[in-house]
Amino acid sequence: MNSDISQTSIDSIFSILKEKNNLQQLKNSSSKERIAKIKKIEAYILNPKNHNSIAQALFKDLRKSNEEVISTEITPIVLTIKNVYKNLKDWMLDKHVPSPLTMAGMSSYVKYEPKGTVLILSPWNYPFQLTVIPLIYAIAAGNAVLIKPSEISKNTSGILKLMINELFSENEVAILEGDASVATKILKKPFNHIFFTGSPAVGKIIMRAAAEHLSSFTLELGGKSPVIIDETANIKSTAEKIAWGKCLNSGQTCIAPDYAIIHKSKTAAFLKEFEKTINKFYNSDNKGIENSKDYCRIINEKNYLRILSLIDDAVNNGAQKVISSSSIKEDNFIPPTVLTNVSFEMKIMQEEIFGPVLPVFEYENKEEVIDYIHLLPTPLALYIMSNSNKNITYFMNNTSAGGSAINELMVTTVNPNLPFGGFNNSGIGKSNGKHSFIDFSNERGVVKRKWGNLKLIYPPYSEKIYDLFKKIIRL
Repeated sequence: MNSDISQTSIDSIFSILKEKNNLQQLKNSSSKERIAKIKKIEAYILNPKNHNSIAQALFKDLRKSNEEVISTEITPIVLTIKNVYKNLKDWMLDKHVPSPLTMAGMSSYVKYEPKGTVLILSPWNYPFQLTVIPLIYAIAAGNAVLIKPSEISKNTSGILKLMINELFSENEVAILEGDASVATKILKKPFNHIFFTGSPAVGKIIMRAAAEHLSSFTLELGGKSPVIIDETANIKSTAEKIAWGKCLNSGQTCIAPDYAIIHKSKTAAFLKEFEKTINKFYNSDNKGIENSKDYCRIINEKNYLRILSLIDDAVNNGAQKVISSSSIKEDNFIPPTVLTNVSFEMKIMQEEIFGPVLPVFEYENKEEVIDYIHLLPTPLALYIMSNSNKNITYFMNNTSAGGSAINELMVTTVNPNLPFGGFNNSGIGKSNGKHSFIDFSNERGVVKRKWGNLKLIYPPYSEKIYDLFKKIIRL
């Protein structure tokens, strides 16, 4: 991957995007003009030839099946575009808000204006979707955009570059490939907003870079998202959902369940049903999970070895592999793995796993669950599997997370009316639907005088003024 892009080249690209007349033109563009740009993206990805190229790239990077490509990479983009078509005109309208009595004669409203020049730093796990969706919202808000895709998913990054260069002029959207050194050079520029998806460790680097220019930023991070399974949960349904959520994209999903906390009375039944489900999903022909067309691979050898080291450390410190099979180094294949007898001191509980490995904890009383969860930073997602409203309420009221789902997994991004994002260690800022439009916009508060004036409070002050404000605050 190219790492010799000079700072001069980056400066040149940035100056084209940042050019004052260009930003003014984008700022004053209509919803119709912005939608026309977004429609070009839709037409491109729905073109059969281009769709096949995207699918081939994702197969090379992650061995994603066509079904997983269309369901997790393409469909979310198309649904996002349809939502923008439907709502952008309304989102762009000034939002009138009430004015208090002390502002008699004035009206108040919020004007949404683009932030200006936006940087999107996208990840490798869903490399197409998680690049294009933020781009759609950045365009919808009227910004100029520079994209730095992940060098790890190099095949998909190449496709993204072809698409961007074909669809957009260099003063609308630009894209730069390269390794971390290129990202470091890019971050020296004074972007108006930075949108980053990735790990908390890199998120801290982004924050430091943004601070140099007082740039606003959105950090879509991750963390260790727990799934709670109580004594009332439907174990068959729960096992199916967790097997799907933990193995989709081979566990390389930021909102995948990272570990499970199971009521002691349900552990044995869950483990039995989970293993049964894994075989039903990926080994129904008894040819081995590694031969399933639906089972993805770990992105590269580095991450493959990282996950194996977490498993080995856990086992060496007393954990037991109750469900597993052989990994294959040459193929970056790690099978679905369940660990019991795990402790929070083990390395596997000190970082996001980002792989198809599920540590299992048991509990007997609800307070134990809360104690477990509070040992770790606030997660991006928290899941509750329960048919007890009392238990659900208790778990919700005594925990915090970026988002939650009850009796379901990984659906918090599907509803565009819900905000999506983390909390502190799992992320800063919210996106999804109108939340994304606002995220890429400056909410400009405006007050307009219609009649009257403020002469009453101009100097020289009188006792009448003092008495008036005493009445207002009831002093």
